[in-house]
Amino acid sequence: MYAIIATGGKQYKVAEGDIIKVEKLGVEAGETYTFDQVLAVNNDKMVVGNPTVAGATVTASVVGNGKAKKVVVYKYKRKTGYHKKNGHRQQYTAVKIEKINA
Repeated sequence: MYAIIATGGKQYKVAEGDIIKVEKLGVEAGETYTFDQVLAVNNDKMVVGNPTVAGATVTASVVGNGKAKKVVVYKYKRKTGYHKKNGHRQQYTAVKIEKINA
């Protein structure tokens, strides 16, 4: 059984027991979080929502928060001496999928 959820502007295919990294949710480690935007559920039969499946939720427990690897942003314009180097580390929340309620 798996489900497709939407959070943080992205879509994730999840099954029970999976650990995924999503955009920061603002929830502390050890707490539970419920994803209510379930786009599709497959339980031997595919159910696709329009846009979401009615009454379906995915319950997850928060493993922890962290920062991803640094992405270097380098801007450069030729012949003008302009260059700028910047770095960015995106924050994420790691969650473990506990139950798919469909």
